[in-house]
Amino acid sequence: MNAPILTLRNIETYYGPIMAIRGVSLEVPEGSIVTVLGANGAGKTTILKAISGVMDLQKGSITFEGKEIRNMDPDRVMRLGIGHVPEGREIFPFLTVRENLLMGAYTRSDSGIEADIEEVYGYFPRLRERASQAAGSMSGGEQQMLAIGRALMAKPRLLLLDEPSLGLSPKLVKEIFEIISRINKEKKTTILLVEQNANVALHAADFGYVLEVGRIVMEDTCARLLEKEDIKEFYLGMKQEGVRGKRRWKKRKTWR
Repeated sequence: MNAPILTLRNIETYYGPIMAIRGVSLEVPEGSIVTVLGANGAGKTTILKAISGVMDLQKGSITFEGKEIRNMDPDRVMRLGIGHVPEGREIFPFLTVRENLLMGAYTRSDSGIEADIEEVYGYFPRLRERASQAAGSMSGGEQQMLAIGRALMAKPRLLLLDEPSLGLSPKLVKEIFEIISRINKEKKTTILLVEQNANVALHAADFGYVLEVGRIVMEDTCARLLEKEDIKEFYLGMKQEGVRGKRRWKKRKTWR
């Protein structure tokens, strides 16, 4: 496994008086896809916001390519090479598809922007068809494609994806995750993915963490996680006879 491009160590953050993240530590090896699984409200989105600088930490460290980025301004984080596709897409609805893509390249002054737009169209042909269409008039799946394409325009080395399957049909989810895998393999872009859809995430990623009430309660390769009874029971909907009434997590992580 490659050395980590991103490392979180014992991070803690709050929403007012409520602790949202409780001593989370994780690593993202360069070139890999790592997923963080968890139910709604577990703290998955908060982790991504802390990495990209949208939320401040009260404790812990975040290093990217060996550089401490804890509580760094989001603009600086993005310029270092971290792209963030937020939950809900947050495209610019009154701008065209092409204008949204150009917004993703606003920090760039090189001559490769047009070539990169063509590359995005190669991954998402529907965006080419709708290049002059107002982004807000597109379907949810097309907006998700645009949000990913816009992030790619900044040429990130690490891409943070927040619930890319949210609200999409199974067919579109399959299509988008196939493209996410292609981006990882063809562009060598490292990806940190947070998802409620455990089945699709575990089949796309290399390594996974399970987050529950702000804590990591399980971590392993995705191949091994797919075989764990707790994952089958609570995330894949595969119940075993006699499991009812047992503690949800039989083993918990030993915190550093």
